[in-house]
Amino acid sequence: MQNKIIKVNSSDNVAVALINLKAGDVVTFNEETIKILSDTKSKHKIALEKFEPGDRIIMYGVLVGTANITIEKGNILTVNNVKHQSEKVIGKTESFRWAAPNVDKWKARTFQGYHREDGQVGTENVWLFFPLVFCENRNVEILKEIFEKELLKQKVNPHQMLLRSLVSGNEETEITSTSSDVFDNIDVKFITHPGGCGGIRQDSESLAKLLAGYVNNPNVAGATVLSLGCQNLQINIFKEALNNINQNLNKPVLIYEQQQMGTVDEMLSAVIKDSFKAIKQANQIERKPAPLSKLKIGLECGGSDGFSGISANPTLGVVSDMITALNGTAILGEFPELCGVEQELVNRCVDDKKGIKFLKLMKAYEKSVIDAGSGFDMNPSPGNIKDGLITDAMKSAGAAKKGGTSPVQDVLDYGEYITKPGLNLLCTPGNDVESTTAIVGSGANVVLFTTGLGTPTGNPIAPVIKVSSNTELAEKMPDIIDFETGAIIRGEKTIEEMGEEMLEFIIKVASGTISTKAKVLNQNDFIPWRRGVSL
Repeated sequence: MQNKIIKVNSSDNVAVALINLKAGDVVTFNEETIKILSDTKSKHKIALEKFEPGDRIIMYGVLVGTANITIEKGNILTVNNVKHQSEKVIGKTESFRWAAPNVDKWKARTFQGYHREDGQVGTENVWLFFPLVFCENRNVEILKEIFEKELLKQKVNPHQMLLRSLVSGNEETEITSTSSDVFDNIDVKFITHPGGCGGIRQDSESLAKLLAGYVNNPNVAGATVLSLGCQNLQINIFKEALNNINQNLNKPVLIYEQQQMGTVDEMLSAVIKDSFKAIKQANQIERKPAPLSKLKIGLECGGSDGFSGISANPTLGVVSDMITALNGTAILGEFPELCGVEQELVNRCVDDKKGIKFLKLMKAYEKSVIDAGSGFDMNPSPGNIKDGLITDAMKSAGAAKKGGTSPVQDVLDYGEYITKPGLNLLCTPGNDVESTTAIVGSGANVVLFTTGLGTPTGNPIAPVIKVSSNTELAEKMPDIIDFETGAIIRGEKTIEEMGEEMLEFIIKVASGTISTKAKVLNQNDFIPWRRGVSL
C-alpha cells in the first residue's frame, strides 16, 4: 500500500504529500497520527510540528526556510507562510569520507562510441556549423536549409501535411514521403546565436570558450565556422580558446571570413564544397566498444515539481555515483539551485582550494543578482511553486540530489572544460537551456535531464535523456519523456534499483541503439549565458 506522506531525511520537520489530501484526513506516519488541517495536493509540504514566526524549516536535512506566521502541525506550507532562508557558509567544517557503491558488475561493460584521437569517446558523431557572430546567422540558416534538404531527406512534417491538406481543400488527402539520409554515420547540426559583437568584450571571450568547448566535445567530428571579420569575437580569439582547451586538437575545423572572400555566393560555394568533403570523410568513423569510464554525464533539471527531489533527482544521484566510481565524469551545474546546500558541497570538495573557488563563484553570482535588484530567492518559477517548491533552498536541496554523494573533484567556472574524472561543479545559471548549453560546452557527451512538469529541451550535439519524476507526466507527454521514476513514489522500486535501470538505458542511448525523444523531435536548443543576471 502506498504511503500518503514521506519524510525525506530523519531530521526533517516537514513531510511531502504523496497523494492529494483533504482537510480532516488523518494519516499515520512513524506510529504518529497527524490530522491534515487544509486541502493539500500531492507534492506539497505538510508541517510535522507547530512553527512559530522565525522557526527553522528543515527538509533534506538542511534549512530551506523560516516560518512567516504561526503554522499549525498538519497544515500546508505555502509562499504566504514560509520565506526562503539558507545557512551561511564560510568554509570547510569537516572532513569527508565517501563509501563508493559496488560497481563490480559494471566494470566490464562497454558502450559503442566514437573514439577521438585525444582519447575522448563520443556518443554521437556530429559535424557542426556555427557563426562567430550573429551577423552570420542568416548564412548558417541558408546552409542549414541546403544541407538538410540534400543530406537529410526527412519525412514531411505531419503539421505541414495538415496545412497542405487544408490549403488544397481536401482534408482527407494523404501525403507520404520516405526518409533516406545520404550519410548513415554522421549527423549535421547547426547553431545560431545573438552574440559575438556588441555588449562587452568579456561576453565575446566567454562565447569563444563555449564554442571552443563544443568543437572539442567528443561528440563532434569537425566543424565549419563562419566569421564576418570586424566583430568582437575575432578568429584569433576563437583559435586561442580552442588551443587553451586542447593544444593537440586534431579535428578538421574549417573557418571562413566573409569580408575576406567577397560575395555571399563565393563564400557559400566554398563552404559547401569543403564541408561536404570533410563530412564525407567523417562519415567513415564507426562506433567501437568503449569502457563506461568514457561517459561524461551532464546533470540537469527543468520544470521541476515537488517529487523531483525524491524520485528523479536521487535516481540521477545514484547514476552519478556509479559513473564516478567507474572513473567516469559527472557535471553538476545550476549554481542558483545549489543555494542552501553549499556547506555539504564545500565539505565534499577534495581540497580547500576547490571549496574556496566554489564559494567565491557562488558569492560573486549572488552579488550580481542582488545588484540587479533580485536574489536567488526569486529562482523558483510559477510552475515550481504551484507544484510544491516554494523556496529556492527547498528547490536547491532537491536539485542537488542529482550530484549523488561522491567527492567534488573539481570546480569549474562557466566555459571551462573538464579535465578531471569524477564529480565536477560547473557555474551555470539555473535556466534549463543556458545550463544545458554550458554543460555540453564543458565536455558532457550525454545529458540526464529531470523534469516533473515537462520540457522539450534538447541539444545540437549531445543526447538529452528526459527523466520524469512521476508516471502521470510520462503518460501525458510520452513524446518528450524517455525514462520515468514514478515507481519510486508508489513504493514499487528503490532509488538504487531505478538507478541501475537508468544506467542500462544510458548505455543504449550512448551506443546509438535508442534515440532520445529530443533527437526525434529535432530539438536543438543553444543559448549562451551573457554572464549578466540569469537565474
